[in-house]
Amino acid sequence: MADYLTKSVTKDGMFRAYAMEATGVVDEAQKDHRTWPVSSAVLGRSLVASLLLATSVLKGKETMTVKVLGDGPAGPVLVDVDANGHVKGYIHNPHVDLPLNKHHKLDVGGAVGQGSLEVMKNLGGDEPYVSNVQLVSGEIGDDFTFYLAQSEQIPSAVGVSVYVNEDGTIGAAGGYLIQVLPGASDDAISKLEERLKSIPMISELFLSKQKPEDILKLIFGEDNIDILQNMPVEFKCDCSKEKFGKKIAGLNDKEIQAMIDEDHGAKVICNFCETEYNYSEDDLRELLSDNQDSKE
Repeated sequence: MADYLTKSVTKDGMFRAYAMEATGVVDEAQKDHRTWPVSSAVLGRSLVASLLLATSVLKGKETMTVKVLGDGPAGPVLVDVDANGHVKGYIHNPHVDLPLNKHHKLDVGGAVGQGSLEVMKNLGGDEPYVSNVQLVSGEIGDDFTFYLAQSEQIPSAVGVSVYVNEDGTIGAAGGYLIQVLPGASDDAISKLEERLKSIPMISELFLSKQKPEDILKLIFGEDNIDILQNMPVEFKCDCSKEKFGKKIAGLNDKEIQAMIDEDHGAKVICNFCETEYNYSEDDLRELLSDNQDSKE
């Protein structure tokens, strides 16, 4: 089944809860960027968390850019996502190799290191809204939880997980986001915290063929969940030869002419999906002509 996100509220009105399977999303990213296991986990968790965040705070045509700016060997991670479940992203170093952490898991925190989480929301105005918080662990889920509390003023819990097979492929990936609604009792919040500590990792639940709805029922109880919506999510890059051509055309005439005379063409590789676009000398002459025409 294709990846999807389930939105729900508890019948007692205390929590809004999202759960999502994103195995295909992370698998596509792993194949595009040929990531090693630790990098797959870092990038995958970032993609999952960004999808959960975007679909909870954006609407319509609004978009978001998320940057995980750690000082660890993974380097920066950049994710673009919209309100409709489309996401793309890349990691600076796709080939991080670290020993397992003390919990015998992939060392995501060690790969990310210390630094900041930056979120830029494009809400349709002249300038994007940018907020920045410190990374609290580099494990991604904790960092997005902290962001929601600090920048969105929404007490939340974010859990994200990626299971990488022994051959480096993606076995399962997904996550949940739970938001505390006004009126939630301290007792209900405490019980939720204990419940979240006791359930298996999300990727393990998906490996056992659980669905997003099943996970929500596992957390809150089958009789205390109202499912609001199931929406598809996918890794989708909107790059094209035409778009990159416009960027080349934005260079000065001397730079474009040098590509023609010295390089006899140009090659551009998309950071997000690794698609390669080639421009012949004739392509570049056409872009140069269009560039000159636009200045007249």
